[in-house]
Amino acid sequence: MRQITTVAVFLVTIVACAALGGSAQERKSFWAFTGPWDPASDASLRANAGRLDVAVTGWIALDSSSGAPLLPSAYADTIRLAGGTARRFGLVTSWHGQGFHKTSIRALGADPGRRAHVAGVIARYAQSMRYTGLVLDFETLEAADVDAQLAVVRAIGDSARAHGVTTIAVAIPAEPDAGYPTRALVGVADLILVMLYDQHWTGSAPGPISAPDWVTRNLSRIVSEVGASRVVAGLPLYGYHWVKGKPGVGVSYATGTRTAERDRIALSRDSASRTIRGVSGNDSSAVWLTDAALVDELIRMATSLGVTQFAFWRLGQEDPMVWSTVRR
Repeated sequence: MRQITTVAVFLVTIVACAALGGSAQERKSFWAFTGPWDPASDASLRANAGRLDVAVTGWIALDSSSGAPLLPSAYADTIRLAGGTARRFGLVTSWHGQGFHKTSIRALGADPGRRAHVAGVIARYAQSMRYTGLVLDFETLEAADVDAQLAVVRAIGDSARAHGVTTIAVAIPAEPDAGYPTRALVGVADLILVMLYDQHWTGSAPGPISAPDWVTRNLSRIVSEVGASRVVAGLPLYGYHWVKGKPGVGVSYATGTRTAERDRIALSRDSASRTIRGVSGNDSSAVWLTDAALVDELIRMATSLGVTQFAFWRLGQEDPMVWSTVRR
């Protein structure tokens, strides 16, 4: 009788967990972007692909005047991963040269025929490369560009799905921005990838890249707008080195720690932002770095909001201890 009771209790527990949606045990999904120009990025992917669900390895830039995809890509995607490891996605971006170009999206938004043609080219290329998803990264858009952006995302998504692509994600800034209406974007894409980084950037004063309170505030707002299941939390793996009077320079964890040692900067964790930081004695040099402990804290915070999908920018820059947290 005791054995029967034990089995019954076990079954009731399983049913109760299912009724609750299994939220406590819901599986996390980890994505990571490669920097196809950086050998360290490819090396990191080859070493850690088994821990990832998605590797964004493709680079499809749009011409700044016509919006046409610049193919063959300036960054050839030659990585082939073992079966059972990360799925490969492509990045479709309005970045090339020295920045993002609004004109790409404006040109496509204004011309339905050109838009359909470009969407078809991207879809066929994605199919030929066996990408199962695309991330659309059209930054610096303005409120007046919303209709064009929605039309472009819809066209690329519809054509890509017809060619076997199953996931369309749109990258958006963390801070509120009229150029990126989240509710409208989830109407034309599967997921919103929130870039929860560059709280401080190359052109700003030194400071944290992704302080937990800043991330929490912005991620909470977006989750409340579209629901946690439609959100991918984009997290940094990098840092910045600022020299007084000059723009900051992005650095990997390894480069940042070497720079601090060279400049005799003592690194410690900033209590407010939870970020590794240090400033030279004469205040001329400052280093701020994302380490594994901060990444783990940000993942736990996002999980408390119901978010289970995470994307890292980018491989090759990480604190090696990050891989003790990231488990597929």
